[in-house]
Amino acid sequence: MLYYLFDYLESQFHFPGASVFQFITFRAAAAFIISLLVSAIYGKKIIFFLQKLQVGEPIRDLGLEGQVQKTGTPTMGGIIIILATLIPVFLLAKLNNIYIVILIITTLWMGLIGFLDDYIKVFKKDKGGLKGKFKVLGQVGLGIIVGSMLYFNEGVTIKEQLPIAEQVVNESGRKIVFGAAHKSTKTTVPFLKDNELDYSKALSFLGDGYEKYGWIVFIFITVFIVTGISNGANLTDGIDGLAAGTSAIMVLTLAVFAWVSGNIIFADYLDVMYIPNSGEMTVFILAFAGALIGFLWYNTFPAQVFMGDTGSLTIGGIIAVIAISIRKELLLPILAGIFVIENLSVIIQVSWFKITKKKYGVGRRVFKMAPLHHHYQKSKYHESKIVVRFWIVGILLAVLAIVTLKLR
Repeated sequence: MLYYLFDYLESQFHFPGASVFQFITFRAAAAFIISLLVSAIYGKKIIFFLQKLQVGEPIRDLGLEGQVQKTGTPTMGGIIIILATLIPVFLLAKLNNIYIVILIITTLWMGLIGFLDDYIKVFKKDKGGLKGKFKVLGQVGLGIIVGSMLYFNEGVTIKEQLPIAEQVVNESGRKIVFGAAHKSTKTTVPFLKDNELDYSKALSFLGDGYEKYGWIVFIFITVFIVTGISNGANLTDGIDGLAAGTSAIMVLTLAVFAWVSGNIIFADYLDVMYIPNSGEMTVFILAFAGALIGFLWYNTFPAQVFMGDTGSLTIGGIIAVIAISIRKELLLPILAGIFVIENLSVIIQVSWFKITKKKYGVGRRVFKMAPLHHHYQKSKYHESKIVVRFWIVGILLAVLAIVTLKLR
């Protein structure tokens, strides 16, 4: 809203200082500060409100140290993250930008699924929450919506660098490095010199004209990534500060990629795919990062509030959609390595238990408990130490992800 207000003041009255709102960097920094203040200041009031409603987390007895003391801690704190993200976005972002629209839909959609899950747990006293099939259905539904919008919307395009021989200097003296904007199912593959992969080529066996069916592969990939990363974030939210802290690291890294991908000068300099209008996502991303860091103020050990599925599912969904939008989804196994490892630890544990039970009659375990962070708790590590070490690993993975901009 403020963007449009100051844009009007600048165009009609040349209002002093109004032009600063045209800069993504200014609006992104302002969004970060506003979201941080909203989550840190009003977060306390929301926590008191949740306590008044007796929205306490139902704790299952898993035999973990300090677990009993957490009984009754307010949950649904993801509401803080959602509000603190959307308020600065509505104030400062270009709301007609397709990428911003997609991210707002993602936030509200996944927030609603998580809220229903938490509501059933807290108010219906059903520790199982929303049935798994409905969660998956919601995640798949979002994947289809996001994939369809990214593929079919005319505002979603890329520009590819022209061969050196075709690069010219126009009348204004500016060198034309990129070709015309066009629709594409291409994505970026880390560490490779020729680092672009076209999803539609998976259907090349269909013969001539296979490209027109590329949307099928693209939407399938989108559904898979949205489901996997949102579940990974959900599993990671098991001890105080773990999900919020590791997510903040991932989100700040994605802000770098979004800004570079949407800036024609840096896209040219770093030789990366240029995605017109994607830089606007930086405003949303930094608002989201500020909300996570502000929430972390109350979520670090001992937590005054839990994000619940309202927060964790939303976080995972947003991270997945951002990565897909800037064509960096194949980087997620590195950048979101914490989520991936947590997911894999559960898959390995359950699979091995079933295999050994069938073979020996008694199920065996690889880890003392899954997800992985509970394994370390069972190994008598204090949860604060586990969280900080996971953060350190997350930072190392983030640095490695950024290095892929030039390491090919």
